[in-house]
Amino acid sequence: MLQHDGIARAFESLRLVEAISAVPGGIEVLVLEWSDPDRIKITVDWRRVGESHSAAAFAAAVRSTKRSSNGLTAIGPALLASASAFDHLPETATRRVIDISGDGMANFGLAPTAARDWIVATGISINGLAILTEEPWLEGYYLNNVIGGPGAFVVVARDFGSFADAILRKLVHEVAGAPPPNPPPQGGRVGEGVAQMQ
Repeated sequence: MLQHDGIARAFESLRLVEAISAVPGGIEVLVLEWSDPDRIKITVDWRRVGESHSAAAFAAAVRSTKRSSNGLTAIGPALLASASAFDHLPETATRRVIDISGDGMANFGLAPTAARDWIVATGISINGLAILTEEPWLEGYYLNNVIGGPGAFVVVARDFGSFADAILRKLVHEVAGAPPPNPPPQGGRVGEGVAQMQ
């Protein structure tokens, strides 16, 4: 549940709310949990967030969800499910971004590189948040196998306790175009899909 709390805390942060408020029309955001391919679930469907009230409501919705995923680490299927969620975006987005966070390399299902390459070709960017509790090399794995699209980047959380700070830095960077929170691997409204691993 630390990831739920981290996402909620980010949307309660004045820093992120100010970044979102500066985007004309705000952003559309959803949360999708994943592990095994048959345990992928949207836990908070698309919501428009434009200012502090809607951000607080989104945070409350995230906090009200229960953990539903457990088991394998099927990054490829999770990316495809996240991309397909954009087909149900309430309004057309000028930029579409998948945030994917996890603490392990893919060990089941379609290879994340294959999913990434197809998704990026459709105009969706993928950014990552690597939690280094189990695999200290995970940042490099995400850089080489998971992220893609113009300016794609990976943020690192050393452990689940630092996840809240990492997701806040990541979201502010994506929404506001602030300097990247980590050294970059590559050089209107935002559709932001948060693919969250439990």
